[in-house]
Amino acid sequence: MKKIINLTNVCQHVKRSERRFDVSQLPSDIFRVYENLKRESGENYALLIVFVLRTAVELHRAWNMTILSSKILHLIKDKFKLRMTWSLGVLRLKFRIEDGQYQIHRKVPYDYDSEFQDIYMRIATALVDGHITVHEALIYQTETKRGDHTANSGLFLRDFPGRIILYPLEAATCTVIFFGGDFVDGGIAAVCGLVAGLVDYIIGLIGGEAKYLLDLLVGMSTGVIASLFYQYGNEPRCLRAIFMGTLYWFFYGTAFVIGLLEIISGEYNTGVTRFIAVSVKTFVLCLGASLGMLFVIPASSEEWRNQELNFCDPYQDTFSEIWWRIPLYLLCCVSVLGQYRFPIINYWRGLIVQLVAYEVQFEVLDHYSKAHARDNLDTAWANLLGAFFAVIAAFFLSYIIDRIDDYYYTRILHHKENYGIVTEFLYKGKSCFIKIFQCIGRRSRIQFRKVGEKIQQQIIELNDPNNPREEVVLEPQDQKIFYDIVIQAQSQNVWAVLMPAVYQLVPGSVIAKLWFNTIFPPAYMESEIDNVFSDLMVISASLALGLIIGFTFEIYFQQIVSFLFTKCRGTRDEKQQHDKKRSSVYGCSFMFGPNELETDKSIEEEEKKEDEEETAECA
Repeated sequence: MKKIINLTNVCQHVKRSERRFDVSQLPSDIFRVYENLKRESGENYALLIVFVLRTAVELHRAWNMTILSSKILHLIKDKFKLRMTWSLGVLRLKFRIEDGQYQIHRKVPYDYDSEFQDIYMRIATALVDGHITVHEALIYQTETKRGDHTANSGLFLRDFPGRIILYPLEAATCTVIFFGGDFVDGGIAAVCGLVAGLVDYIIGLIGGEAKYLLDLLVGMSTGVIASLFYQYGNEPRCLRAIFMGTLYWFFYGTAFVIGLLEIISGEYNTGVTRFIAVSVKTFVLCLGASLGMLFVIPASSEEWRNQELNFCDPYQDTFSEIWWRIPLYLLCCVSVLGQYRFPIINYWRGLIVQLVAYEVQFEVLDHYSKAHARDNLDTAWANLLGAFFAVIAAFFLSYIIDRIDDYYYTRILHHKENYGIVTEFLYKGKSCFIKIFQCIGRRSRIQFRKVGEKIQQQIIELNDPNNPREEVVLEPQDQKIFYDIVIQAQSQNVWAVLMPAVYQLVPGSVIAKLWFNTIFPPAYMESEIDNVFSDLMVISASLALGLIIGFTFEIYFQQIVSFLFTKCRGTRDEKQQHDKKRSSVYGCSFMFGPNELETDKSIEEEEKKEDEEETAECA
């Protein structure tokens, strides 16, 4: 009898129920393709094609990064020998199946979602590694879409109307932290942000052609409200800070940096398209705010230049010494994590990465700004290092947590008489963490341990030569929890943690400043616009390069560590552990590195040979 020693073996010995994905819920065009493929190549092949289509659409919606999505799809395609190709545009996805015999087109809008990024990547990993079937993978995707695997606290912030509370929080904190406003300006921005959130909500309810007016209406409402406070308040306010802070939610700075990443990586079509789309949509926001200002302040151009010179940046010279700078920034980070639909129970991870990125960027810029007042080297260096250390922080956090999860899930699923002190400590620590934060986390995680105990008992019987048990049998509800355990045991997606930090580093506001200078020309228009455009390119390019350097460092770090483990402690168990940990490539390194998740045939052949020898010995 073969001993159950890892997740793969446990999955192989659990009796599969007749859980089948309901294909009737598929869109009509995909269903027609499914029916034809089922007749030609079998049900399993047809369902794998459906899985690729659904994974592509949801991942593209969740992060809108063509390079990452395409890499994952190629992984699934190569693993299961699927005959299909695709073209992932900024908004349009095109799939060619069976050498173009069938084609599926989809239009996928932006909707960043860190939780979906992570879960859909884990599902794909579990399917490729053979831990779940394609039916189970598709069912889990449906449950995820329905919200079954999201905590109630996360469901409140995931969509409207609960989502509205994030708009004023982000507007107020961004106004003070990033754009030189004081706390009164932050309060005004909170009012503007609340109205902007309501406008977004109402436009979403109306739908249809109304959604094309969202940016214009948000900008106009912000311009009108801020200008009313400016015109009739006790003292003039910093309109620039209020506008920028409120519209920060709607800026597309992340997409701007992604566009540059794509151009650098050779994806010119999507990169240039994204670059232009970001610029135009930001211009509509700025134009709307300017028109709203004009409704209240007739001499808006003069007032804009006057208030910018006299009423902004009250903390400019002492900002680095102010004690509340870090707490206020972390409060801003909370609103951004909510915007990105980050799981609340994991906020601490996102906050650490965001704080590292911000502090590196801030301190480097503060150190070099005086010596480089007449050039942009300080800006370039600060943004490059900020992005680099954000990648490093996200990678090391994910690496540590993955190691802890390995101990935790191994302890849940695998029984043996004596565990090491470290394994037992980490297992109990994570169990305690889950119990403490069950009110904001998923309650199903509490059941992991109970289901694990049932599995362990049956594994003991399975490993007993005198026991007739031949497989692990679970009740339907326990089996559902088991699949949840299997998917959660996969390595996490580092990008899901990294993207909120990148969002706060990106130059969406610099693009807006460029357009405001176009709408309200400064006294030295040409030189000022040139300076803003220079800032924009320096910031964007340095951030993109910082991310690339961070990814490259992470790739070679993993290779060096795996080489040392193989040479110094080259046992079979560690090779298996290394093979499993390669799935962490889903996080960062696969974006520019080789496809490290391709099957290592030599390791597989060696393990197969050893398994055959063990079987022969038992016989």
